[in-house]
Parts: sequence; C-alpha cells; structure tokens
Amino acid sequence: MSTATHTRQAPEDDLALVPAKPRIGDKVFTGLSTGAGIAIFVILAAVALFLIAQAFPALTSTPEMLQSRGYGPFWSWVAPFAFGTVYSAFWALVFAVPVAIGIALFISHYAPRRLASGLGYVIDLLAAVPSVVYGLWGANTFAAALQPLHAWLATYLGWFPLFTPPASGTGRSMLTTSLVLAVMILPIITSLCREVFLQTPKLHEEAALALGATRWEMICMAVFPFARAGIVSAVMLGLGRALGETMAVAMVLSGAGVIKFDIIGQQNPNTIAATIALNFPDASGLRINQLIAGGLILFVITLAVNMLARWIVRRRAAFSGAN
Repeated sequence: MSTATHTRQAPEDDLALVPAKPRIGDKVFTGLSTGAGIAIFVILAAVALFLIAQAFPALTSTPEMLQSRGYGPFWSWVAPFAFGTVYSAFWALVFAVPVAIGIALFISHYAPRRLASGLGYVIDLLAAVPSVVYGLWGANTFAAALQPLHAWLATYLGWFPLFTPPASGTGRSMLTTSLVLAVMILPIITSLCREVFLQTPKLHEEAALALGATRWEMICMAVFPFARAGIVSAVMLGLGRALGETMAVAMVLSGAGVIKFDIIGQQNPNTIAATIALNFPDASGLRINQLIAGGLILFVITLAVNMLARWIVRRRAAFSGAN
C-alpha cells in the first residue's frame, strides 16, 4: 500500500507569486522620466533643425556671391575659427587637467578632513563665477601680469615654433586665453574627479596598502584604474565648456581669421563662439546665415566630442564603478 505525499507551498511562496499592485506615484514618476528623456531628444533635434535651416543659404551660396558681398567663401572663412576653437580648448585641457586631478587627489586622499571640506567648497565656488568676470580679470589684470612671461619666452625659447617672436605687447594671446579657460574649467574637472576618487572601494585601497604599497602606489594601482572612466567623463565635460565659451574669449583674446600655432604672438586664431558674439549685433542678410552656419559647425564639433567621450566611457564601464 503506497501512500501519496502531498507538498504544499509555504505562504511566503504564495505571496511571492502575487504581482505587486501598481501605484499612482510610480506611474507618475515613470511618465515624467520618460517625458524628460524624450524632451531632450526633441530639443536637440529642434536646435539642429534650426541651425541647418538658417545656415542653408550660406552653405549653398556660391563663393562668388559671398565674395561680392564681402563675406568670403564659407569654408575658408570658418576654418581658422574652427581651428582656434579646438586649439584654445586643447591648451586649456593641457593646463587644467593635471592641476584638477592633483587637487582632487589631495582633497580625497591626502588632506585632513576639515581642510578637505573647506577646499572642496572653495573649488565649487569657482564654478559660480560668471564668465564675464573671468573675461574682465583676464583682459585687465592677468594679461598684463603675463606680458613679461611672453617676452621671456620669445627671447629664450623663440626657436621653438610655439614661442616664435615677436611676443604680444599686451599679453592678450592664445596662452593667456587658454590659462583663463583652464581656470574656468578647473572646478568642473576637479569636482567630478574628487567624487569618483571617493567612490573607490576601500577594500581595494586597504589591500594595496596591506601588500606594502605606498600611498602613491596604492593610488596608481587601485584609484586610477577604478576612476579612469570618470576622469575621461570629467575631462570631456570640461572640454565642452572650453569649446563653447564666448565672453571670456571675446574679451581676452586678440583674435583674427588666421591659422597659427604660435601661442604668444600678436595675431591669434579666434574662436567660433567669440566671432559670433562680436559680429552678430551688426550682421544682416547673408552675414547672419554665415554666422549661424559657424554655430552649426561648433554644434557638430561639440556633438562629436561628446560622442567620443561616451564611447570611451562605455569601453571602460566593465572595469570601473564610476558609472
């Protein structure tokens, strides 16, 4: 005689099979989040369509038509400004990134807690300073202070192509502009790098120290590999700020439509944003379309930089907790 055994599920298992009752708050939050994400694409597409529509007359006009109105062919006109935009942002990153990473490391791993909190607050305050204030400081104070440095570089390092004499007599050069831009993007890169460094798992740091590593060796073995994607993101955000900066560059840089690698000379390549800001109030007709076409080129450059940054971060996502 066989006895049949019956198994009955536990009450907890029965409850687990019951689907959760949807809440109104969850639905509202989901709708708002989805709407916000869609709005970003809509706004980006609207900006792109506006730039393309307004730039179309300048892009399709013949060089003869543009020259007859005193504007010059579009691509030869915009090329020096595109070069100046990328060139000034490049030097700003060269000056700002090492300093920003050093400050972030000092705040996160070296400074006492009380000093670190105060220094972090001061760095964050730099981001709240308007760009026009940086422009006034750079044009009236910083440029004059750097003029002796320009003369020294032209005298003793004039053989190097970056410091070809004669040097600027006012100090309003690409070097001064890049340093001002470096100060402006310093808070962004520092703040993001500091937060990424603080997210490094303590077990990784303690394991490196337990193996006999010094503090710097621990940072190289545990902190930097973990924070690499976050550092790239911070640098690219700073680069985006430097590429689009307008007023500070317009007030500090003595720019022209030239392509020159010299960073201390009297003639320097201007940026697209500064050129638009300086010429748009007096522009009319086809000139407005040409300036907006320059804005379209700047839009494409910024978009390409951000896409490159996302690609780099995505490649490192599996090895970093920054995302």
